[in-house]
Amino acid sequence: MKFTSSRLSLALMLACGAAQAQQPAVIFDMGGKFDKSFNQAGYQGAEQWKKETGKTYLEFEISNDTQRVQAIRRMAERGASPIISIGFAQASALQQVAKDFPKTQFAIIDAKVDLPNVQSLLFKEHEGSYVVGAFAALVSKTGKVGFVGGMDIPLIRKFQCGYEQGAKATNPKIEVFSNMTGTTSTAWNDPTRGGELAKAQFAKGSDVVFAAAGGTGVGVYQAAKDAGKLAIGVDSNQNHLQPGTMLTSMVKRVDVAVYNVLKGWKPGVSVLGLKEGGVDYAVDDHNAKLLNPALKAKVDAVKADIIAGKVKVADYMADNACKF
Repeated sequence: MKFTSSRLSLALMLACGAAQAQQPAVIFDMGGKFDKSFNQAGYQGAEQWKKETGKTYLEFEISNDTQRVQAIRRMAERGASPIISIGFAQASALQQVAKDFPKTQFAIIDAKVDLPNVQSLLFKEHEGSYVVGAFAALVSKTGKVGFVGGMDIPLIRKFQCGYEQGAKATNPKIEVFSNMTGTTSTAWNDPTRGGELAKAQFAKGSDVVFAAAGGTGVGVYQAAKDAGKLAIGVDSNQNHLQPGTMLTSMVKRVDVAVYNVLKGWKPGVSVLGLKEGGVDYAVDDHNAKLLNPALKAKVDAVKADIIAGKVKVADYMADNACKF
């Protein structure tokens, strides 16, 4: 359902009408809380908190780029706190509103907002992407692997850069094909285009593809299943989406971040990497048959070396790495 500005106001008033002061709120970004990826991980963290505490939270799903300021402001006006914005795209809106409500607690996932009443939660996506890049190179039979990103922004280039580093460190001769889905927020929810990009990479010889594209990734995974190739999921554990052809998922623990904010908000910046359990690769019943002990040992060794500081993964957003 698409909301106009007036409908958004009405929807938030109805959602918040019975709210008591200090009830927390979660604002999901484009793609919605059931995107099977980034937003959904945040939703799962909020639901875990709700189940454990018996408390409730307010929520809203952004459906177009114009709603962010109004959504955050309406939550603040109704006394919600903390207000958690899921996704970097809400950063400027949150900064604007947080200045007007200095006594309200705010938090944002995937962006830094430097205000005393904001908690910023960031991840070392490059570390997790390096691990799954090594994973891809280890299992590739063609020496060619792929990457499909969502919206072409520095954050997604950070995934791509880490992935390429891991693949090339494992096999210096490997080829990595990369495509971005688009340059607007619609790139997060275009599975048809994601499937097309994956098919094009398979046609060039890729036999493993990593998608960092939100809901668009669903199309990538379907294309891999149809072609008998392997895919790597992102953010949430997506192994269950196409069991048997999902090599693994680079999990980004947005659920943990949201849960921790709801359990105890604190101002400042938190950065979660492999060492902190903020990123990892997923193993479960859905991909267990694709892993043998020797393969898992090699991947775990890569992971351990990063945690120990023996391997430094360049961060596209900080180290001027990976010229694309």
